[in-house]
Amino acid sequence: MKRIILLLCTVLCTLYAIGEVKYVFYFIGDGMGANQVLGAEMYQSAITGQPLGRVQTLMTTFPYSGHASSYSKSNGITDSAAAGTCLATGSKTTNGTLGLDEDGERLKTIAETLKEEGWGIGIMTTVAIDHATPAAFYAHVRERDAYYKIGEQLAESQFDFFGGAGFHHPQGKKDTKDVNLYRLAEKNGYVIAHGAEEGFAESQKSKVERLILVQSTDDQGAKHGSNVPYAIDRKEGDLTLKQIVETAIPFLEARHDKFFMMVEGGMIDYACHGDDAATAFGEVWDMDEAMKVAYDFYKAHPEETLIVVTADHETGGLALGNSDYTLHLDLLQNQKCSAWVLSDQFTQLFNENKKPSWNEVKKIYTEQLGFWKEVEISCEEEQALKEVYKKACQGKAKSTKTMYKDINKLGEAGIALLNEKAHIGWTTRAHSAHAVPIFAIGVNAELFSGWKDNTDIAPTILKAIEK
Repeated sequence: MKRIILLLCTVLCTLYAIGEVKYVFYFIGDGMGANQVLGAEMYQSAITGQPLGRVQTLMTTFPYSGHASSYSKSNGITDSAAAGTCLATGSKTTNGTLGLDEDGERLKTIAETLKEEGWGIGIMTTVAIDHATPAAFYAHVRERDAYYKIGEQLAESQFDFFGGAGFHHPQGKKDTKDVNLYRLAEKNGYVIAHGAEEGFAESQKSKVERLILVQSTDDQGAKHGSNVPYAIDRKEGDLTLKQIVETAIPFLEARHDKFFMMVEGGMIDYACHGDDAATAFGEVWDMDEAMKVAYDFYKAHPEETLIVVTADHETGGLALGNSDYTLHLDLLQNQKCSAWVLSDQFTQLFNENKKPSWNEVKKIYTEQLGFWKEVEISCEEEQALKEVYKKACQGKAKSTKTMYKDINKLGEAGIALLNEKAHIGWTTRAHSAHAVPIFAIGVNAELFSGWKDNTDIAPTILKAIEK
């Protein structure tokens, strides 16, 4: 009997972690709906030969889960600024607005609240550190595109750690006396570190009180000021979200008894704006890799840690199935680069020769998407690609404008065909009103179960801390 009681106590302590929350990890997958998570898992199952459902992301193994609505104050479909504000403050606002309500009144964020209480604060992302989601935790502006003003507020925030691609427009407007945002941050006590190696070295110095870790090696933000490379395109030396989290945890832990970290997988959204499934699934797994660092920390501090995972909205209206009762996600493994890189390769080809041969175009499709080799292409499908090629040779195939990058028509057609053959569908290149998932583990994680609105999550984190 005693052994049974002891076993029950162990199980209950695992499910209902007892203790004081001292460490909070708040993961936000930008654009990550339930199908982005499920699709990433099913894709991994397909390419590894595992039964469906056997290859899980870490987040779906967490003991508590739910869903949240994502509408904004102004529309059923939110933008990232309004959604980020909801997740950071617990209050609705209008699309395009950061850290202010619909009347322009300042909203206090969870990060600002905890900062006032002596917590260490870390804000990190795979996109620009002044982009909508990270900015929602420290900025208060009417327009999400007011990047220089947002950057000024970042420097003034006195948050301990920032990590990401860099600033969007660090120089500010031309013909003004705007101070370079990197220099302004340094004046406010921040050390700027470029790349993981330098970031780790600076984080070990006790005299460094505040740190900004960026990918860019150019203070003008010229290299990767807007985003770190997609996981599918990554090269040696590129900064990763996992490396940022690995740097942030010991940095914050060494300087504070308690810390709060917001970690955004921002490039999930970018890929979904381009209806690029293979790249999007790779970004879900990439955020999951960063999550494992936090999970290892949780395992070392189970009675003091809370991990919450959610999304600001869904992007693309992703459908797992577009025709019959089958999926062929294994075909996506033949995609070797993102739609962005594929598009650039076709653009470069046509810049070098205004009328390249069809065989030169086919070679890129074969090397990057596996067409005519690993992926069977019918005569009709080849003819459809040829029509795009002919228009490109005539200068009539202009690029398609997406949220973050114009996509060459040949690249767009190739990615669309591969997605179609994998039986993946997309309803939009923008956001949808789909509900988003919530996953949680740690102290008081049970509070995050069930159906919620996105305004519930930040107040529930504070409740978990105070409980």
